[in-house]
Amino acid sequence: MIRVEQVDKTYHTGDSVVRALRNVSMHIPDGQFISIAGPSGSGKTTLLNLIGCIDSVDKGEIWIDDKAVSTLGKHGKTEFRRSHLGFIFQTYNLIPVLTAYENVAFVLSILSVPEEEIKERTLRILEEVGLKGMEQRRPDKLSGGQQQRIAIARALIKHPKIVLADEPTANLDSKTGKEILALMKQMNQRYGTTFVFSTHDQMVMDYAGRLVQLHDGQIVSDDSRSTQ
Repeated sequence: MIRVEQVDKTYHTGDSVVRALRNVSMHIPDGQFISIAGPSGSGKTTLLNLIGCIDSVDKGEIWIDDKAVSTLGKHGKTEFRRSHLGFIFQTYNLIPVLTAYENVAFVLSILSVPEEEIKERTLRILEEVGLKGMEQRRPDKLSGGQQQRIAIARALIKHPKIVLADEPTANLDSKTGKEILALMKQMNQRYGTTFVFSTHDQMVMDYAGRLVQLHDGQIVSDDSRSTQ
């Protein structure tokens, strides 16, 4: 369970003050496939970054599995991200000099997982995301959709309870984007992983089991719907 309680976030740029979030509260149960949507400047990426312990709240609290992550210090946030959260970005954020296998295995090596287990888990997750036979290819030898599949494998390899995806289809054509969404939904159902998207892509909104709309830093609608 993710609980966001009366959260405010303000940014100062020069003489300008931007109230990115204003008294935002929401609960996300385990296993949801939820999209946080809105136009540019609505606060959706800010909210995702706060849930992901990348940024800090100005006011209010964020709880994940009954842990007040908003009160953690810098080191505590880093450790929580490493242990509990997976991330998928629109630019993939892969390490270009590493192969598909190495980009995914690297996550487990940081966690000091034994080498044999790293190999078994990495090969299995790459097969599950449809990249069997491509393990030794570097990102520049793969399509955008294949690179995003590596990013999904990397996010899931450590078995996080929550995956945060920031505009995951932004650099993909509609056909590939739909395939990626179907893959993430499959992983959501297989592992019970909670997926939280930040997006302005209507296709992602349509695919979500719950759609939360932000405007000017405030929630303006929160709807659940049947998924595809």
